[in-house]
Amino acid sequence: MNNITVPAMGESITEGTIYKWHVKEGDSVNLGDILLELETDKVNLEISAEQDGVLEKILRQEGDTVQIGEVIGRIQSGGEAASVGESSTKEPAHIEDKKQPAAQQKATAVATMTRSEQPSASADSASFLAASPSARKLARERGIDLEQVQDRDTKGRIYQENVRNHSESSSDQLSSSSNGQDKAKLSPPAVVAAKPEFAENSKPTVRERMSRRRATIAKRLVEAQRTAAMLTTFNEVDMTAILDIRKRRKQAFQEKHDVGLGFMSFFTKAVVGALKKFPLLNAEIDGEDIVIKKYYDIGIAVSAKEGLVVPVVRDAERLGFAEIERTIGELAGKARTNTLNISELQGGTFTITNGGVFGSLLSTPILNTPQVGILGMHKIQLRPIAIDQERMENRPMMYIALSYDHRIVDGSEAVRFLVAVKEMLEDPESLLLEG
Repeated sequence: MNNITVPAMGESITEGTIYKWHVKEGDSVNLGDILLELETDKVNLEISAEQDGVLEKILRQEGDTVQIGEVIGRIQSGGEAASVGESSTKEPAHIEDKKQPAAQQKATAVATMTRSEQPSASADSASFLAASPSARKLARERGIDLEQVQDRDTKGRIYQENVRNHSESSSDQLSSSSNGQDKAKLSPPAVVAAKPEFAENSKPTVRERMSRRRATIAKRLVEAQRTAAMLTTFNEVDMTAILDIRKRRKQAFQEKHDVGLGFMSFFTKAVVGALKKFPLLNAEIDGEDIVIKKYYDIGIAVSAKEGLVVPVVRDAERLGFAEIERTIGELAGKARTNTLNISELQGGTFTITNGGVFGSLLSTPILNTPQVGILGMHKIQLRPIAIDQERMENRPMMYIALSYDHRIVDGSEAVRFLVAVKEMLEDPESLLLEG
């Protein structure tokens, strides 16, 4: 017998949620087969079989929260799953004679089923239902049969909130019924004209449980706004020079390095150069201490199906444009296929987010704590710009935003940081010196 346990997944992760079982009880499994998918705060992990055998028991269901080291199933070594051929040759115990009258066969089958499959009393009789442990506990405490709970998520799973809603609904119905009976005793029935009512809860709705990652994102964003003295400053960048370089060099760059020349390498280099000049934006707060980091691991926000993730480009100051573009491309691909490792998401010192790819013209990005700075990129848009007192030109302009923690970064420092980023982007040659 071999237990299936939740593996260690990094120092900051202590629990996860079972997202999906890929096998069922009784299935044969081989060494290395994927048994289930576990959803954590940051990534989804696949748990594989450590031996050949048969999945004898699933102890925790999809949607359950499990702890590191917890046993969630068992594999019986050396066993074999029942095949279709075997099941077709073995006759059920209650069928003794195929010539037995139909009515008598049915009675025998019912009697046998009553003896062998009689469920235990109480809410635990619905243990085969996909219900979370907290839902089962609440059902036992309130004497509720889980089979009667109609309020479930889209996959038919039952959570504590569903049981509570069922209990409150039953109480309201009981109270309403009791009040109606009392009123009937006190007054004779009266004919009341039907009054059309439109209850809000009669409108079509879909209730979906937050994924673990979405719930974690929500928690961290609220925590960032609650704990940090967050402020945002804005500027705009004339993208003419960068667009000109990309137009002239893009094809040769692609042929030489086998990767496209995008905007992110320019912005990453500009951020690194500005962080060297203003190191407090590359720091974090630890109690009453300020920890200033002398390395530049730049997080790049990527929108994935399950929510925003921020993989990290390590030692960005040592990388060339091609290496930055290639690394960002690989990390973004992993983010969208949900194959990022925990190590690829931890330890960033500063973050860049690009809302411009979705058409955003202006925004105030939220800090990726414990970092104290985040740069927001936006859509490039042609706007009339005064070149001098007499000339105006249409230039490709981008608004950029810097959100920062005012507890350790003063406003003047934040503004000068953003000006430094702007000046390096408008003079890309300086990126070779400063970035």
